[in-house]
Amino acid sequence: MRSIFIKEINSFFSSIVGYVVLLVFLVACGLFLWILPDYSIIGYGYASMDRFFAIAPWLLLLLVPAVTMRSFADEFRTGTIEWLSTKPVTDVEIIMGKYLATLALIGFALLPTLIYVFTISNLSLTKLDPETREVISIGLDSGAIIGSYIGLFFLAATFAAVGVFCSSLTSNQIVVFLIALISCYLLYTGFEQLSKLPSFAEGIDYYLSMIGMEFHYNSISRGLIDSRDVVYFLSIIILFMSLTRFSLNKRK
Repeated sequence: MRSIFIKEINSFFSSIVGYVVLLVFLVACGLFLWILPDYSIIGYGYASMDRFFAIAPWLLLLLVPAVTMRSFADEFRTGTIEWLSTKPVTDVEIIMGKYLATLALIGFALLPTLIYVFTISNLSLTKLDPETREVISIGLDSGAIIGSYIGLFFLAATFAAVGVFCSSLTSNQIVVFLIALISCYLLYTGFEQLSKLPSFAEGIDYYLSMIGMEFHYNSISRGLIDSRDVVYFLSIIILFMSLTRFSLNKRK
């Protein structure tokens, strides 16, 4: 599994596509948060990371399928999946090696966004303590930020599981990207949008929205880590990992 993990990392950064994907994600974050007036943190007027955590899931909807689209599709296209199957590794190890490599790449993409926390903290208002005469920063809600990053990572991990599964369906990377993009979109906000229909306004709307990822992501983003939200994300991840294994066995 370790060799597969390293192979996936090297494969991603050995092509210009890997660098372009990460660059587009970071540039898009910068444009939305600091340049575009409708989303700018400066225009928002509050020392808060809420704008970032509202935009980040939509950017991950593009980033994660782009990272995972070649996981198995490239193996099928080049025929190396047959060579890989003859090695002393199980299907679970192959899947987990590729999945963990995807998580590492997503973590690498999210790491530079921590500079936004430092920047906004320095831009926040300060006041003078009348007793100690020390400068006190009216800063960020660290609990909510930590919870939001945890929720964002769980969301990205779930998108990655969906993307790896979609990559096991076909050898066409463009088709994989589109299937993964649509699947992640439906799982993230599809049930939330469906719950807003008038026909589901009799109490069913709440339970319907609970099926979607957006409900649980917003719950964790409040700074309170609920075990039900964690179990939900882990269940979706395990489900799609199992579907990926089933898909590989079926192709064999």
